[in-house]
Amino acid sequence: MNKFAELKNLVLSLEGDFDKFYEKGNQAAGTRVRKGMQDLKVLAQDIRTEVQNLKNEKED
Repeated sequence: MNKFAELKNLVLSLEGDFDKFYEKGNQAAGTRVRKGMQDLKVLAQDIRTEVQNLKNEKED
């Protein structure tokens, strides 16, 4: 469940940069959004792998 909290925190931490980029046109905020989204992608893949491994262990 710790990874879920990490996922939520990452999404919430990007909120300000999303606003700065889309509403104010701040290009640096756009770079931070892109990096944050890449981190989100990596974390999501880690969670998917963990869930799949746990599921497979229970099937054995």
